[in-house]
Amino acid sequence: MEGEQFDEEMRERLQQMAADGELDELIEKLIERMQQEDYISIDEPHDPARQSSVGGQAGEAQNAKFEITDKSLDFLGFKSLRNLLGSLGKSSFGRHDTRDLATGIETSGSAKTYEFGDTLNLDITATLSSAIQREGLTFPLNIEYSDLQVHQCEYQSSCATVLMLDCSHSMILYGEDRFTPAKKVAMALSHLIRTQYPGDSLSLVLFHDSAEEIPLSQLARVKVGPYYTNTREGLRLAQRILQRQRKDMKQIVMITDGKPSALTLEDGRIYKNAFGLDPLVVSQTLEEVSKCKRAGVLINTFMLASDYGLVQFVQKVTEMCRGKAYFTTPYTLGQYLLMDYMSRKTKTIH
Repeated sequence: MEGEQFDEEMRERLQQMAADGELDELIEKLIERMQQEDYISIDEPHDPARQSSVGGQAGEAQNAKFEITDKSLDFLGFKSLRNLLGSLGKSSFGRHDTRDLATGIETSGSAKTYEFGDTLNLDITATLSSAIQREGLTFPLNIEYSDLQVHQCEYQSSCATVLMLDCSHSMILYGEDRFTPAKKVAMALSHLIRTQYPGDSLSLVLFHDSAEEIPLSQLARVKVGPYYTNTREGLRLAQRILQRQRKDMKQIVMITDGKPSALTLEDGRIYKNAFGLDPLVVSQTLEEVSKCKRAGVLINTFMLASDYGLVQFVQKVTEMCRGKAYFTTPYTLGQYLLMDYMSRKTKTIH
């Protein structure tokens, strides 16, 4: 009851401020403060007859183009990451572990004979043992180049990731908002990579009737439209992006709640069929999945629904690319995605 009373008082207060003209002034001050703190940038329209009144400034703010800065994205990502990982207990972040070994400072493997190009972190005990076995216990001890032994650590690889986000109408259908949690995950993943995996890259692809790459800074403003699901076009664009990246590992993370239902034809027209698994749409999409497999691109899929058509399609994708598929809800999506990203061990792709 107290919460409802507080909400009612706040609504009355805001209505009174709007009537008195104070709300425009408050919004203007908030926008100015956010701009000063570098949370947003404003591309103001050029107007020679610019008014100096508060009302005129508020009107300009409404017509201005807002851009979310990296600082703002980091803040949103941190908040999302903290909420998503809150129930997982303590976590230690690092770079991507693999089953291969390399030379480095943090030792976790046996010593090896030094080779040109290795990190010169000498294993003193192993080096002296090698020299003593060859020379005997003499003084002074003659250490040769072949005696040098260096510590090994786990080889940690870099990864190029393309996040494919479904923007079809079904993401908000039947009164269930699946799109907002998906965007929260994308922001959290962006923050995770920016702060904990600086050698990685993350690109964002929206797929709907067609597909498009957008900057991560625009993620918060992305909306669902009256679209179908052109999964094939999203995969094609993701592959072109990954081809430009020189990373050990390449992967596509696809978040969707529906089976493929659209296809871009050779003449540029969009073929659409939302009823059942269309043989043409599915076969063309799986052909694109096969190209990903040949290029060494892993596809991990996170499903926000479990209808038969989607499950059947994703199982085929997983089988072809040896990726991972998760049957999740909007409330568990973030945990599964981030846990998989941080704990997966994958062989280095050369």
